Amino acid sequence: MSSEDDSERIFKALADRRRRRILDLLKDSPKTTGKLCEEFPEIDRCTVMQHMRVLEAADLIIVQRKGRERWNHLNALPIKEIYDRWIGDYAENAVNILSRLKSDLEVPGGT
Repeated sequence: MSSEDDSERIFKALADRRRRRILDLLKDSPKTTGKLCEEFPEIDRCTVMQHMRVLEAADLIIVQRKGRERWNHLNALPIKEIYDRWIGDYAENAVNILSRLKSDLEVPGGT
């Protein structure tokens, strides 16, 4: 599987607001599938499970079975990789531009 395929899968998973909400819910601690389903009373359990399968296929959640419970853990590594690839360089350039602007403004009688 290529890195391009991985990126496509991650962006697809992040495109849906409900899937982003699931990731937000997992940010602080793992949750059972039942607990996550309770957070979406407007949709049925099957639909929540479909969203979770997309997240799992994108490697954004890791599922651990404990007895009858299914615990879902956030895997933030793919998001960090996206950040490093797509945002990190842009942010660095923006910081450099702001730093130069600040320096220019601090020069007495500056331009």
